[in-house]
Amino acid sequence: MAKIIRAKAVKKSRVPKKPVVKPAKASPKSSPKPAAKKSSKPKPWTAAEVHEAFSRFRNATPEPKGELEHLNPYTLLVAVVLSAQATDAGVNKATRELFKVADTPRKMLALGEDGVREHIKTIGLYRNKAKNVIGLSQALVDRHGGEVPHQREALEALPGVGRKTANVVLNTAFGEPTLAVVTHEFRVAHRLNLATGKTPHEVELGLLEVIPPAYLQHAHHWLILHGRYVCQARKPRCDVCVVSDLCTSPDKRFEGAPPKGAAQREATT
Repeated sequence: MAKIIRAKAVKKSRVPKKPVVKPAKASPKSSPKPAAKKSSKPKPWTAAEVHEAFSRFRNATPEPKGELEHLNPYTLLVAVVLSAQATDAGVNKATRELFKVADTPRKMLALGEDGVREHIKTIGLYRNKAKNVIGLSQALVDRHGGEVPHQREALEALPGVGRKTANVVLNTAFGEPTLAVVTHEFRVAHRLNLATGKTPHEVELGLLEVIPPAYLQHAHHWLILHGRYVCQARKPRCDVCVVSDLCTSPDKRFEGAPPKGAAQREATT
């Protein structure tokens, strides 16, 4: 019987596996720093430029007047109190008839709160304002003999009277060099970089530091009228602005080419 010889199985040599090399993580490249934005804040005016600007305001309007209609210091005080969060035109419309029947504190008290409300009901917050008008009228009679006081502290102690109202009365009725920083004045001061601040009081103090004393008497009205009719919030009318060549505000715009002086100023800033 033949012997069966089985062949030995040849062992396959194992091929060593190549180690898997994980790709090295790319080091995050530092993102380039954004280019520093150019400041859009206008350059402060020099003392000479401030003097020049107010000299032009004076030449354009030598005797500026406020637009609230009044007959005497008392009716001015009442009109200013009523003007909070209201337009001068709206206040004038209401006070024309009111002041025909009540142009003194005693006459206003005789009219009574209901009568005042009836006359000013077209003005916002008229109920509270009527209450303040009667309250300040009573205080004037009780404390000041029916006369409007010339002192800030006495004015601010009256119902409905704050610093801005006191400043308007002191300036317009008594010729004091005060500044009542309202919406227009606040905007113009920042846009021209005459004074900056988070509150009207801060801006007021800043303006008092830079405006020459010779112009303080009328500065309040010049800035308000300039803001109301020329340096308007949404679309400043730079074409008719008397200080456009001094202004460096990024809000400045012209319908056509800027005036020659303005172009020269921009080329050097």
